Amino acid sequence: MKGKRSRQPEITPDLLLRAYSIGLFPMADSADDPELFWVEPELRGIIPLDDFHISKSLAKTIRRAPFDIRFDTAFEEVMDGCAAPALDRPTTWINGKIRSLYARLHEMGHAHSVEAFDGNELVGGLYGVSLGAAFFGESMFSRRTDASKICLVHLVERLRDRGFKLLDTQFTTDHLKTFGAVDVPKARYETMLAKAIASPHLEF
Repeated sequence: MKGKRSRQPEITPDLLLRAYSIGLFPMADSADDPELFWVEPELRGIIPLDDFHISKSLAKTIRRAPFDIRFDTAFEEVMDGCAAPALDRPTTWINGKIRSLYARLHEMGHAHSVEAFDGNELVGGLYGVSLGAAFFGESMFSRRTDASKICLVHLVERLRDRGFKLLDTQFTTDHLKTFGAVDVPKARYETMLAKAIASPHLEF
C-alpha cells in the first residue's frame, strides 16, 4: 500500500475528523493489532459524482429492486460485515479501536451506512464518514450478488441529491474503476478536499 504512515498513540473522534479534513485516515495492520497508523496516499482514489456510471446489467438488476435499501439503521452491523473474512478478503484492517471510533462518529452524525436487506437479513452494505460536503468511503461488503454495488449506487444518488462535492474512496480498485473511480495526485486532491470541507456540513 502506497502512502505515508505514522503511528499515533491516541486517536479521539474529534482528532479523527480533523485528520480527514487534511487528507489523512487511519488503518490497522490487522484486526488483532491494537495500534493504528495514519495513511496519506500520494495518489488518492475518488469517484467523480458527475461522472459516475453503472453497467447495463447492473441497471437492469437495480430496476428489479432485489433488496430493501436503508440508511443508518444498522451501522455497527455493517462494520461487522466489512470486518468479517471473505473469499476475496481473508483478513481485515478493521480492529477494535476502529470499530469504537467509528461507532462514536456515527453517534455524532459523522459516520453513516448504506444497507441492503433481504427481508430481515443484512446482505450487504457500506459505511463512511461525512464532513462538510465530502464523503469518505471506508469499506463495503456483500453476501448476495451485487448487494454492495447497489448500495454504492444509492450512496451516489443520495450524495448528489444532498449537494455533496467529493466522494473519496481512498484508493482505487478494478471494481471501483468500473463505476468511474480515478486516481488524483495528492496536490489536486488537497484542493478538492479544501473546497468540500469549506462548505457547510451537509446532512446525510
